[in-house]
Amino acid sequence: MQRELRAGHLAAGLTMLIWGTTFISTKVLLRQLSPVEILFLRFLLGYLALWLICPRRLRGVSGRQNAVFALAGLTGICLYYLLENVALTFTLASNVGVIISVAPFFTALLAHWVFRGAEPLRPRFFAGFAAAMAGVCLLSFSGGPLKASPAGDLLALAAALVWACYSLLTRVIGGYGFGAVQVTRRVFFFGLLFMLPTLPFSHFDLRPALLAEPQILLNLLFLGLGASALCFVTWNFAVRVLGPVRTSAYIYAVPVVTLAASALLLHETITPAALAGTALTLTGLFLSESGDKAPKKGAIPHGTD
Repeated sequence: MQRELRAGHLAAGLTMLIWGTTFISTKVLLRQLSPVEILFLRFLLGYLALWLICPRRLRGVSGRQNAVFALAGLTGICLYYLLENVALTFTLASNVGVIISVAPFFTALLAHWVFRGAEPLRPRFFAGFAAAMAGVCLLSFSGGPLKASPAGDLLALAAALVWACYSLLTRVIGGYGFGAVQVTRRVFFFGLLFMLPTLPFSHFDLRPALLAEPQILLNLLFLGLGASALCFVTWNFAVRVLGPVRTSAYIYAVPVVTLAASALLLHETITPAALAGTALTLTGLFLSESGDKAPKKGAIPHGTD
């Protein structure tokens, strides 16, 4: 049991380290590709890679289970990444990385309302939520060299809410007992299926010469193979072992990784107001997750590890 828990924590940490830099790759690709083009190619690469890793079909899936897979594909693949990619066209990668980190709040709220036996939400949680939201507002309206857009920041906030829905769906899927790779591949399939209707309206027109450019190809491979095929497997494994709320707490590391990477690689100017907003958001996140008692047996944990 302890060995599996350690593996779960390691998987969650690795996932956040890679996901913290995906905003940078996406921002680079958005210079020449549309949000939907990036999204579709990224998960198509991931889907094909998962077939190569595990070519066995997922058998014994009921209609109800398939519906849950479809909802997971809609929320965690199609809607979340579409919102995130569009947000990056309006605001900075560092802003999106910080705002996405509020997903654990939404996960805890949804877990409290949806699953019976979850730990009650204490005043400390709501105090932390207020502090984090104040930090998000400071980021959005800090102005100056940031040139950030409140519209982009609101889209990132919506993405965090959608990701919370996906996290709870993966908890349900984890109880089915299927293999992590096959589960991830099935979710990718539905995510790609939901993207198809958007392609005719997104000017989807990829030129082979464009994809052959090293910068575009390498960033797509990183997003498709590393951040999608690998990280969704490790994330789903971590959610199954640790639970959705505890795993979501690792999202706290995303702003730190994204801020450092955006300053180093994209040369984004991080103003004192942006740093203050980031610090306030992270303080609120840690405040809400600290000091809780161990959850009851059968409850969904939402404390720190």
